[in-house]
Amino acid sequence: MSTQIPKNLKYTKEHEWVLIEGDTATIGITDFAQSALGDIVFAEVPDVGTSIAQGATFGVVESIKSVSDLYAPLTGEVVAKNTDVEGSPEKINAGAYEAWLIKVKVKNPGEIAQLLSAEAYDQFCQTSA
Repeated sequence: MSTQIPKNLKYTKEHEWVLIEGDTATIGITDFAQSALGDIVFAEVPDVGTSIAQGATFGVVESIKSVSDLYAPLTGEVVAKNTDVEGSPEKINAGAYEAWLIKVKVKNPGEIAQLLSAEAYDQFCQTSA
């Protein structure tokens, strides 16, 4: 597989990545997703203080090809948003794993077990490609 899948992250079948640090989850979209989307021209994420629910949409990314909803991998409250990415969405194409979108204070740590490991996500990408 040509895309990178860092082993220290968790993943969703909707192609979001999650970095868990204590009770905070940093969320972005995967290299697989940005590659499939093409040139990203717009990103919209919720403001700090917004509550998000696992599986619900929390924002959008738009490329020259399509618009894609972003799905929350975990339930929680947004504690930070990456305004750099909103202002320069092409940063997602340049480095999907550096261009995080939001940081969330995790409300239900049990949900983390429902996320995919790097190996499971790699397998998912190979079978869904």
